[in-house]
Amino acid sequence: MAFRREKYVPRGGPSGGDGGRGGDVFMRSTVHDNTLLRYRFNPEHKAERGRHGEGSDCHGKNGESVQLEVPVGTVVYDDATGRMLFDFSAADQVFRVAKGGRGGRGNARFATSTHQAPTEHEPGKPGDEKKLRLELKLLADVGLVGFPNAGKSTLISRISAARPKIADYPFTTLVPNLGVVQMDDYRSYVVADIPGIIEGAHEGHGLGIQFLRHIERTRLLVHLVDVSETGRDPVNDFEVLMGELESFSEGLATKPMILAPSKMDALASAEVVEKLRHIAQIRGMQFIPISSATGAGIEELKYAMSSAIFAAVPQSA
Repeated sequence: MAFRREKYVPRGGPSGGDGGRGGDVFMRSTVHDNTLLRYRFNPEHKAERGRHGEGSDCHGKNGESVQLEVPVGTVVYDDATGRMLFDFSAADQVFRVAKGGRGGRGNARFATSTHQAPTEHEPGKPGDEKKLRLELKLLADVGLVGFPNAGKSTLISRISAARPKIADYPFTTLVPNLGVVQMDDYRSYVVADIPGIIEGAHEGHGLGIQFLRHIERTRLLVHLVDVSETGRDPVNDFEVLMGELESFSEGLATKPMILAPSKMDALASAEVVEKLRHIAQIRGMQFIPISSATGAGIEELKYAMSSAIFAAVPQSA
């Protein structure tokens, strides 16, 4: 609130300017960062508040906005409601997560022909205040899925330069491994070795849903089924894992998929392979038996994955 008082200016009148609005908080996706670690140790971020209005009808300065960078693949949730606010699926996407408050009006705004010396003015409005939950989902073109010890880590070590831990016991892989597959035509794609999924994974059993969410973004799934002499039923393993994918997300079970019986060098029964081939035909899946130990079927699988991935990408991309 202010009034103009100046020599030789009778009845200067009200001259209180409006307050500036507060800054916004934005998030922007970037390919130059790949973790959310900075937000674990620095969780609170504020934009600058607007400045007060001043006399002589001077508007207060608007507050500076803040832009927070997050890796591509980050999903933003409202922690209070659990509602997804934004999914950063590409680079340089910008989303306003919190809006700055509006500046209050000065008393000059309240002057009328019958009310020439108003003392009314109003405070500014508070900006948004939110508690968010950030999740980072793995970005890969192909997801390798299968029970523990199905040969996923060995396969990714054969087709890429990735060197995951390989051993003869369950849950050797505890974190997803990424490998870049380079083709002869200079095209490449990223394959993710997803840690072993077991029955009940969608309810948190085994390594649980913490890795199932990573394969939601993949364009193609390669389902490895161990057909060696392990005492397991490969057909039942396939049906159980498909049930886990369907239980977690309907979209997972409908993704393009290649069924790849693995460890063919130690095949227990040719009848099992034929049963799996029949299942693949019914479900409309490609069927490519492989052996990472001997290399059988590996090149065919690489080209099948490449064809499936790039066929799904628009030519303009």
